[in-house]
Amino acid sequence: MSAYVAGRLGQGALVMLIVGLCSFLVLRFLGDPVASMVGIDTPQGIRDSLRAGLGLDDPLPLQYFRFLARAVTGDFGLSYQNSRPVIEVIAERLPATLELTLVAAVLASLAGIPMGVFVALRRRSVAAKSLMAASLIGVSLPTFVTGILLILVFSVNLGWLPSYGRGETVMIGWWRSNLLSPGGWLPLLMPGASLAVIQTTLVMRLVRAEMLEVLQTDYIRFARARGLTNRVVHFGHALKNTLVPVITIIGLQIGTLIAFAIVTETVFQWPGMGLLFIQAVSTVDVPVITGFLMIVALVFVVINLVVDLTYFVVDPRLRIDRAVAAT
Repeated sequence: MSAYVAGRLGQGALVMLIVGLCSFLVLRFLGDPVASMVGIDTPQGIRDSLRAGLGLDDPLPLQYFRFLARAVTGDFGLSYQNSRPVIEVIAERLPATLELTLVAAVLASLAGIPMGVFVALRRRSVAAKSLMAASLIGVSLPTFVTGILLILVFSVNLGWLPSYGRGETVMIGWWRSNLLSPGGWLPLLMPGASLAVIQTTLVMRLVRAEMLEVLQTDYIRFARARGLTNRVVHFGHALKNTLVPVITIIGLQIGTLIAFAIVTETVFQWPGMGLLFIQAVSTVDVPVITGFLMIVALVFVVINLVVDLTYFVVDPRLRIDRAVAAT
């Protein structure tokens, strides 16, 4: 077990090094950050001194290794635009993105799993075929189009929901929350639904495929031969085994939701990490951009590590395979 964990941690560390290197090198070509920090009439001497103070005159390898040494301790430097530590700037926006991602994941699960089961069990019905056709539309629509349509219907035409902003929030320590505020749920519904659309269709199609496969297994045939009702067979036996890989995929999709949140937060002006990233790109705020990319990569690595370790614990076949390989 310890060797398995050590191997996964080593792979995760290698991924973080590669992501850090790629993001650091690519962002060097976004433009001159000093030009976005000063006015057009700023003398060249002030520009040079500012560049030297930021360490931008140092060789790229030195800048990269200095960045890595600081990143290990959570120090991504100072934001060029805010003159504040990047970790503080990101920490202010992190709760908004995490709550939006949580709501989207819950909505996708609550809608996608029942629809997937229905489509699998009633796959020849008109309703099931309609849902499958609608899922293709949901996957094909870009996230920003879905968001704009929701704003048009529920904000402009019906006037039920606010079209932008975070609304009422409450502070719990350093965490600013919508979920615990009575008026914070309304601004959260449309961005959450917009972000959940693509994930809902993916979950539905995955549940359908897994359910159809499980229904063809021998133990389901044996359960039917014992005279169990369809309700017991479908929901007491088939669904439980269907949800094991589905829940795993939903967990892995959390990182994807954070990435997709960039577009959703821009459409709804949701003050999360995605909107911060777009603003940082427009102002060439390299420390914020790099810090964002590193944190998103860390989320993916941690989730994959947790999933791998969970599989290793609950699936004895993996432990047997490792033991055989060791001998």
